[in-house]
Amino acid sequence: MNTRRELPESPYLAAATGRTPARVPVWFMRQAGRSLPEYRELRASHRMLDACFDAELVCEITLQPIRRHRVDAAILFSDIVVPLRGAGIDLDIVPDVGPVIANPIRTAADVAAVKPLDPQQVAPVSDAVSLLVAELGEVPLIGFAGAPFTLASYLVEGGPSKHHDRTKAMMLGEPETWNALMTALTDITIAFLQVQVAAGVDAIQVFDSWAGTLSLADYRRYVLPHSSRVLATLAEAGVPMTHFGVGTAELLGAMAEAGADVVGVDWRTSLRDAATRVRPGTALQGNLDPVVLLAGWDVVERSARAVVEDGRQAVAAGAAGHIFNLGHGVLPATDPGVLTDVVALVHSL
Repeated sequence: MNTRRELPESPYLAAATGRTPARVPVWFMRQAGRSLPEYRELRASHRMLDACFDAELVCEITLQPIRRHRVDAAILFSDIVVPLRGAGIDLDIVPDVGPVIANPIRTAADVAAVKPLDPQQVAPVSDAVSLLVAELGEVPLIGFAGAPFTLASYLVEGGPSKHHDRTKAMMLGEPETWNALMTALTDITIAFLQVQVAAGVDAIQVFDSWAGTLSLADYRRYVLPHSSRVLATLAEAGVPMTHFGVGTAELLGAMAEAGADVVGVDWRTSLRDAATRVRPGTALQGNLDPVVLLAGWDVVERSARAVVEDGRQAVAAGAAGHIFNLGHGVLPATDPGVLTDVVALVHSL
């Protein structure tokens, strides 16, 4: 493993590790992407997956929101299916659809055919991290991966799904097959995060985007052990870890038990309430509704101030820190100027 960068002045790393930051740190999920004209210009001549495997493009796209918005952290430009492609799974990211799997995994034999991740197959990601660490100066870099459940949902459904019916049917009806799939995907997720950590990322985030489709009992039985293994293994690297999902109000306590330093909260749950659901000593990240950014500056300013105040109350209620973010990713129609102004506002508070 590389020696970790020392970034003692980083507000993001301070808040994530229970220290008092000089200001409320702010970054945005999907801050690099379709809301930025400079990103759209680059992507006009590069398919999504091709861009994810081009180290110089990954570096440039990751840096774009840092230059424009002055956020307190960069997040590696990538996609949660990149390690699946690296493990040899035939898939594509289809415009306006999302990840599409050529041969969905539906049987025990399909699961048995899933190969481990070969780190060499994601070498451009490692190269991009090295480039970024050299470029970012005092700004920390967050690496990320999809959690095993969310990866499984894409593989079993064959693509995005509203109800995750095939996934949950396998989980409930064929638990041995399910456990074997989740074990394989946990190994892939760990390997992908270890590649990023070895290359020099300063923190990691695990996205369990679709975990909110589950009951608490099912999450605990079929998902939590695997997510816990990811986080327990990566804890050895000594970088702050964030665990995030959408629609996870009932799962926040269990998600915190998985072992992350920071739990992401979507806009449906107040940060003050979230602080009472997670284990003591957990920092919180969130949770402005992304749609607010489309509603005009008066609404944006009032809502952002409310999130900062909610974060203060959460810390008073026992949360280790608060990182300002959205409750999910930046929407493509968002005016980049509004994002820049939100960063300046939060920093001023």
